[in-house]
Amino acid sequence: MFNSNKKDPFFQVLLKIAENVNEAIQYAQNAPTDNVEVLKEIADKMKRYETDGDKLIHELIVMLNKSFMTPIEREDILALANKLDDVLDGMEGCIAHFNMYNLTEVTEPMRQFLSYIAKSTDEMVQAMELLNNKKLVDMRQHAIQIKDYERECDEIFRSTMKQLFIQEKDPMRLIIFKDIYEQFENIADYCQTVANTIETIIMRNA
Repeated sequence: MFNSNKKDPFFQVLLKIAENVNEAIQYAQNAPTDNVEVLKEIADKMKRYETDGDKLIHELIVMLNKSFMTPIEREDILALANKLDDVLDGMEGCIAHFNMYNLTEVTEPMRQFLSYIAKSTDEMVQAMELLNNKKLVDMRQHAIQIKDYERECDEIFRSTMKQLFIQEKDPMRLIIFKDIYEQFENIADYCQTVANTIETIIMRNA
């Protein structure tokens, strides 16, 4: 099944999904948050990325429903697509909260979170490229790297939350920053779930 040099259409859509997630996260990482007006533009752009992701998921589901044979279990294909999409959904929701709170302040821990999440989505794209080339075993190194980045995010989250409750005296700012940090931590967890799903696919098919 995996000896053919022909690209599999299911794996190609998974790569497109990963690339869309990666592009969206890179955009969020690099977008300026100088003023409130810019926040709405960023939120709108992230919503468009999310919509594009939903269209790709729909395209994949249609393909799965029409196909009698799939290169790996159809449940694994759909699970991987949905887990990739969860990362984008999480970031879109996080940016929406920045806009809702009119939050233009980006702290160093937020930058660190975004850096590790962006690096994780780089790994996802590389893993999907390997899947396209039917090199399943080689995907494992990228799953391991994603998990390493998630552990870094765990450390950032714990230390940042501790300092937040020590230093922040304004209850409203405490609520807002706690919410944002928790959302970043959730996105990192979504990345780890992608890594777990990749490892499951390797175990079942390699």
